Amino acid sequence: MTEHHTPHEGTAPPQGRPSPSAVTDGRVPQTDRLRYLDVATRRIARGMDLDETLRELRQAAVPAFADAIFIHLDDPLPVGTERSAAPVVLQLHSADRALPTPPHGDGTPPPPSPPFPEVAERVEPVGSGRLAELLRDGRPAFGDAPGNAPAVAELLAAGADPPGTLPPGHRLIIAPLHGSHHVMGTVVLLRSTDRPVFTGDDLLVASQLATHTALGVQKAVMYGHEAAVADTLQHTMLPSSLPEPTGVRLASRYLPASKTAQVGGDWYDAIPLPGNRVALIVGDVMGHSMTSAAIMGQLRTIVQTLAGLDLPPNEVLHHLDEQAQRLGSDHIATCLYAIYDPISHRLLMANAGHPPAVLLHEDGRAEVLGVPPGAPIGVGGVVFESVEMAAPTGATLVLYTDGLVESRDTDIGSGVEALRVRLQSSAQRLASLEVLCDHVLGTLSPGTRDDDIALLTARFEGFPPDSVGYWYLAPHPMTAGQARRLTRRALRRWGLESLIDPTELMVSEVVTNAVRFASRPLSLRLLRTDVLRCEVTDDSPQVPRMRHADLGDESGRGLFLVNQLALRWGATRLSSGKVVWFEQKIPAR
Repeated sequence: MTEHHTPHEGTAPPQGRPSPSAVTDGRVPQTDRLRYLDVATRRIARGMDLDETLRELRQAAVPAFADAIFIHLDDPLPVGTERSAAPVVLQLHSADRALPTPPHGDGTPPPPSPPFPEVAERVEPVGSGRLAELLRDGRPAFGDAPGNAPAVAELLAAGADPPGTLPPGHRLIIAPLHGSHHVMGTVVLLRSTDRPVFTGDDLLVASQLATHTALGVQKAVMYGHEAAVADTLQHTMLPSSLPEPTGVRLASRYLPASKTAQVGGDWYDAIPLPGNRVALIVGDVMGHSMTSAAIMGQLRTIVQTLAGLDLPPNEVLHHLDEQAQRLGSDHIATCLYAIYDPISHRLLMANAGHPPAVLLHEDGRAEVLGVPPGAPIGVGGVVFESVEMAAPTGATLVLYTDGLVESRDTDIGSGVEALRVRLQSSAQRLASLEVLCDHVLGTLSPGTRDDDIALLTARFEGFPPDSVGYWYLAPHPMTAGQARRLTRRALRRWGLESLIDPTELMVSEVVTNAVRFASRPLSLRLLRTDVLRCEVTDDSPQVPRMRHADLGDESGRGLFLVNQLALRWGATRLSSGKVVWFEQKIPAR
């Protein structure tokens, strides 16, 4: 696409830049040219991305140095030292022309200037042609120099006759954009007949403009490539979907920083735990780079592994801190780890230097949870503290990273209070978690965000007490029979008589195995949700394995029966032992 940008009439040159006439007059002192180049190259160098770099070049060159500029870039632009195996294609990326000459003082129109030529949108230089030769040479050249007419025709209006469309004299310069490794495109500078022709010194000026632009383009391409890789890496490491555990509803958002910032290391996660509990995590690796995204991925993997051990939050953060130090002392992260139990309606939480969570109660009251913040992950030698609190049914837990509450104009403390007030004032209108997430992010100003935002919300629904059976059983030979009787009684109360026989058999086998190794009372828990779940917990870390018993063996068939009868089953090692569980499909009524 061709962009036409016309400078505003009467625009003064930037501070420190000589007037256009001083630069374009071939007889001006050399110091004026050097002053112009100093201002122009510094202006080009401050461009942060491709469009800004080319815009700064246009504004520096037109009208101070030329009346029109056309910029062709390789399509696609090469990254680093790579070189495309496909034929070179130059795509017109930007065009700029000066205003027409203003009328004379008496109001009479000025003599018409010769029109500038049309410019080819897409050029595929012939490998043996003059344009390809000029690009390989890498030095600026006059368009009317002997032998350059075919290159001008190829680069501008394909097939046109340059002498018939361009003013006579040195009024066109072709300046290749030569980066650190190869040519990235070309710049065409033109002057009309009401200004002096280009001189040999102007070739040096064009060379400097092209060189600094090429370096800026190369920087922008590398920056964009790294940002794209980091962004892809980060999105790949974030959960593609959230689990749907019984007793809690979840929703999340991830919002990247504004274009002026690189990708960060924000992450969130929700991990199902034994007993229908769920771990809720949000964290933030300090810094904005591909390294931050990579460290984030490693920390998230470590947290998932630690969560599988069913450790309390303070121990998870302790081990995460140890592992983070092994990744390097320069990597600091904050993290908030919470465990919600829908059966006991309790919340267990520990914090490692992260902004506090906000609990939105069902009555609309918003509360900032007072959990000791601790030190960030990676500092080392820090003792973290777990805090247990009530998790009322209908309340919503809001976890977030500091990009939501901190900005250039707002500190974290003020931002957290503003979030609490915003949630409380809108609580009655935020019935849906998705609406709540959109409301929280909808109040942000995208132009001032320097950091990514990760947002995780959890609405506590709890577990109906009449759908839970929970017993502690002493480990002795009669325990299996006691467990069968309790199971039979619960299933009859729930109207699940058709499941009594298989469930009794599986409960007996699992409890019998637990009694063999347990030294303290074990627990039996039945949960009725969309499935019937049974959990047997004991203090032995030895996880049972299914094996095939021989014909003469009197034992060893328990887990084989469980595997045949259950919808699914498993065993999870805990910090205080293990839990063996199985699930059955509840028949349709």
